[in-house]
Amino acid sequence: MNDRHIRLVVAEDDFLVCEEIKRILRGSAYEVIGEAGNGGQAVRLVAELHPDAVLMDIKMPEMDGLEASRRITETCPTPIVIMTAYETADLVETASKTGVAAFLTKPPVLAEIDRAITIALARHADLMELRRVNQELQTALGEIKTLRGILPLCSFCKKIRTAEGTWENVDVYIHKHTEADISHGLCPDCLKEHYPDIYLAMPHDT
Repeated sequence: MNDRHIRLVVAEDDFLVCEEIKRILRGSAYEVIGEAGNGGQAVRLVAELHPDAVLMDIKMPEMDGLEASRRITETCPTPIVIMTAYETADLVETASKTGVAAFLTKPPVLAEIDRAITIALARHADLMELRRVNQELQTALGEIKTLRGILPLCSFCKKIRTAEGTWENVDVYIHKHTEADISHGLCPDCLKEHYPDIYLAMPHDT
């Protein structure tokens, strides 16, 4: 942790538990900037305050912590630490799918809070980087134009029939439907046929 305070929203419906968490964090590297008594309040506070992390209780009125975590992940991705009395394999699996990055067993102590938040921040950073890379990949794939199937080509003029029924030069068609451009030139056979003087004047391998 650096010298900057880690800004937290605490979502806990039990007033005494919330006060105890604030007491534990007092004087530490963490600053509680918002308190929520239910999941709906937690979602709204995160959207308004943009904290560095959220300490989220599971069992709360109106909206539980897992649903609140899912909505936060969808609307305002933020590192989330779930607070629970019992951490089970099923809970870990379910919570992870909602965007929860770490777990904290009640009653917490400062060292455990510090460890859980550190893990949550690191996992969230990895997730955001993965999303960024995936977005860049999807953007790149969307920009790639690939020709597929059979192209109707005139045997004489070599124009291609488009999907609209018109005929276009090969170079125009390729430019429209791929990322390639055409550089015009002459192959040796065409140079010999159409420009024999130039062809004869050119050096040739013996």
